[in-house]
Amino acid sequence: MECTECGAHFPAARAALGYRVCLPCGEQKARAVRHCTVPLNKSNYIVVTNREDLKGLNPKQVGN
Repeated sequence: MECTECGAHFPAARAALGYRVCLPCGEQKARAVRHCTVPLNKSNYIVVTNREDLKGLNPKQVGN
C-alpha cells in the first residue's frame, strides 16, 4: 500500500486495519488535533476533539 499523504509504502497489515497513511504521517495528523478524554456521568470515557462538545457535556451548566 502507498500512503495517501506522502506516497511512501507501508505494511499490508496496517492497510488491513483500515489505515491509508503511513505511521509518520498518521502521527503528524493525530498531533494536529487537540483532544482530551473525559468521563461521562455514570458511564464510560469519551474522547472529545471539539471544545463545544466538551462544554455541552456539563449537565449543571446554566445558560451559557
